[in-house]
Amino acid sequence: MKIKKFMAPNMSEAMKQIRLELGDQAVILNSKVVQRKGFLGFMKKRNIEVIAAVDPDAGKNGTVQTAPAYSLKTERGEKPARAPDASVRSEKESLKKEIAELKKVVREVSKFANPAYQKYPLPVQKRLNSGSQQGLDESLLLEIGDALYEEWEKANGNLAEEEILKQAKALLQKKLSRFTYGRGRRKYVNLIGPTGVGKTTTLAKMAARAVLERKEKIAFITTDTYRIAAIEQLKTYANLLNVPLEVIYKLSDFKKAIDKFSDFDRIFIDTAGRNYRERQYVRELSGLIDFQAEMDTFLTLSLTMKEKDMKEVVDSFQSIRIDRFIFTKLDETSTYGAAVNLMEQYGKGCAYVTNGQDVPDDMLEATPGIFAEYVFGENGK
Repeated sequence: MKIKKFMAPNMSEAMKQIRLELGDQAVILNSKVVQRKGFLGFMKKRNIEVIAAVDPDAGKNGTVQTAPAYSLKTERGEKPARAPDASVRSEKESLKKEIAELKKVVREVSKFANPAYQKYPLPVQKRLNSGSQQGLDESLLLEIGDALYEEWEKANGNLAEEEILKQAKALLQKKLSRFTYGRGRRKYVNLIGPTGVGKTTTLAKMAARAVLERKEKIAFITTDTYRIAAIEQLKTYANLLNVPLEVIYKLSDFKKAIDKFSDFDRIFIDTAGRNYRERQYVRELSGLIDFQAEMDTFLTLSLTMKEKDMKEVVDSFQSIRIDRFIFTKLDETSTYGAAVNLMEQYGKGCAYVTNGQDVPDDMLEATPGIFAEYVFGENGK
């Protein structure tokens, strides 16, 4: 019988060596885990020492090999003569744990596949990834990432995820604080924007708050003569609030309405929803309303729109002074980064965000903190 000792980093490698030198008829007589010293006695390495043997006459003349040992045939699915000893089982359990840990790390890293984030610690990458899922612009995210990384280094890596989240919100809020927010103070409140974004309902919410909360004397003007239903909808709100409504068809009508409501506190102007990516509709709007008056003009956009389409609408209004945005239908989407991107790109703040159809309740006066919370807070998960 031929007996030989094998040394390998793991049992799988040892079996490969045994099969190569002794063949498939070899049996394992003993195995154990041994520690081998590394360079200059440091960096100990764990290895498997296996003693295997083979009988050259085994299997000849109908002889059946019997051996109280673990056969390599187990590798091919055959039942072993007996199970490997405790040291081998311990090695396998240890290997399974190492593989499970490695898979866990791989899963975590694979969430942040953006190569630009790899320079940051994993908790910072996680926060940037959530911002990316919200649609925040890449350059803004990297700016936030650099600032978070500075704080990470100051804390020597001892920065909890809750603190990283808090700082991410604070950084975005500070970034957005450069712009003007809120409803404005001018007498004329003008809402413009494409069809279907909820301008009339939003205008009614603003008007209702002016009457019910601030006790202002108000009136409505509408230029939306393209849809009869739009005029009827605004008439319904005017009747409920017990305020006057004027329908205008040309610039001279607008000037007459302005004179008529000269002693009112606030005038709310509704405009037709058109495809304002087409610039001729913007020119038509300019022919109906005197934008040089004491007027706050709010461009109303729905967050259910594609960001590219929103930008085309904003670009089409370059000939008109836009004071602030209004973003509607927050309740119909789970991504809010486009609002931040538009404010950053065009240097304009926001007056309101709306999150439902109820008048006047489903509307929030905008602040930088609201957007930071929607993007990085529970609403933006």
